[in-house]
Amino acid sequence: MKRIGILQTGKVGGPLGEQFGEYPDMFINMLGADSFDYVTYAVVDGEFPESIEDCDGWIITGSKHGAYEDHDWIPPLEAFIRALAKSNRPTVGICFGHQIMAQALGGEVVKSDKGWGVGFHEYENLETGKRAKLLAFHQDQVIKLPNGATVTHRSDFCPFAGIRYSESCQSLQPHPEHGPGFTEALLKERRGKAIEESVADIALEGLQQDNSHAEYASSLKAFFEKM
Repeated sequence: MKRIGILQTGKVGGPLGEQFGEYPDMFINMLGADSFDYVTYAVVDGEFPESIEDCDGWIITGSKHGAYEDHDWIPPLEAFIRALAKSNRPTVGICFGHQIMAQALGGEVVKSDKGWGVGFHEYENLETGKRAKLLAFHQDQVIKLPNGATVTHRSDFCPFAGIRYSESCQSLQPHPEHGPGFTEALLKERRGKAIEESVADIALEGLQQDNSHAEYASSLKAFFEKM
C-alpha cells in the first residue's frame, strides 16, 4: 500500500480537536482510512521525516501560524519543500501548506488587507474552466508567485488560490478536507474575537449550500493513486 506522509503544521486542540480530530485526521477521513498507509509528522513540534523518500506522497496541512512568522520549524520545512519540488513525489499543500510552499519556492505571503475569507467561496478552476465551491478559512494570502509556477484556481478575493509547480507538486488555498460542521464550530468560537461578527454571520448562513468537496476529495485521492 502506498504511503502518504502528512506534515502537520498546526493543531486544532481543545474541544474542537476532540470532536472533529486534528488536521491529519481530516485528510485521512477525506481520502479514506483504507486508501493509503498514513504517517503523520508533527513538524509544528519539530518532528521531521529523515528523507523525502520515507513516503510515496506528501500533504502539508493548514495551521493557525503565518508562513512569515519566526518559528524554528519553518526553515527546515521550507528546505524539505524545496527537496520535494525537485523530486517526482506527489505533494499537496493546503491553506498554510499552500502558503509555505509558495514562500519556500520564492513567492511572497502576507496578511491580506482584504481581511478574513471564511465559509464557502467560489473559485474558478483555470485548468478545467469549471467553478468550484470550497470552504475557506484564512486571512493570509500568496501575493507573488514563485518563478515557473502557474495559477490553477482564482477568485476575486484570492487571485492565487491554487498553484501548480509541476505535475507532481500543487497547492490549494481553500480546505477540501474541512466539513461544514467543523467550519461552523470554528466560526462560532472565533466570532466577535478574531473574526468580525458580520463576516462570521454571512459565512455561517451559507454553510448548507451545495459544494464541490466530494469532487475535490476524489480528485486528490486520484492524484495520489497515480503515484
